Amino acid sequence: MTDERANVQTPDGVMDVYEAGVDGDPKGAVIVIQEAFGVNEHIRDVTRRLAAAGYHAVAPALFHRAGGGAIDDYDHVDFNEMLKLFEGVTDDGVLTDVDATLGRLRDQGFADSRVGIVGFCFGGRATFLVAARRALGAAVTFYGGGIVTPGHFQFPTLIDDAARLRTAWLGLFGDEDGGIPVEDVERLRAAVAAAPVETEVVRYPGAGHGFHCDARSAYHEPSARDGWSRALAWFDRHLR
Repeated sequence: MTDERANVQTPDGVMDVYEAGVDGDPKGAVIVIQEAFGVNEHIRDVTRRLAAAGYHAVAPALFHRAGGGAIDDYDHVDFNEMLKLFEGVTDDGVLTDVDATLGRLRDQGFADSRVGIVGFCFGGRATFLVAARRALGAAVTFYGGGIVTPGHFQFPTLIDDAARLRTAWLGLFGDEDGGIPVEDVERLRAAVAAAPVETEVVRYPGAGHGFHCDARSAYHEPSARDGWSRALAWFDRHLR
């Protein structure tokens, strides 16, 4: 496995990306979309885990319009400082940045049908947005808030896009997530059932927001292990 920091050009300037490659032929490629904390060590670790599983993985740094940055200390987060990182982040900007990342992957020989996308928290919603607007091989959302009802950062809800998903989508949610009520998850399950692509929604009793992140106190190991296994299986099935 190899890992490096590179950059891609977007219409709004240069964007850093963290990239992890595999030895030999990859199964496909996966774009990793950050939490609200940026491309921090946890997201880089997830990117390396995907490479270890056989996927060429790349994590674009979506905070580049505000000058970049990331937060690694989950226990002492200054919400005002976090908001500064989000300056300039819009749905159109997210799509622009994902398109730029896709361009890099196409140049490396990956067709869109062999590209997956996975996102966590803020990135989980962004992944759902991409699944609705772009036709990729597969998408996986971990606890993406703001899809059904407005979240902390007041992006538009996306529930009206659910029946128009263009990418096979798997959603993973914790029943104890204070920001994503079970009622919202079940409403989303019903809405995506009308999509023309395969969808699946999984709920984890006892798991809260951030259950997959082993750098946070919210880490819930059994749910994290099962969710990661399901995500890899989803990519294995759809990207081949």
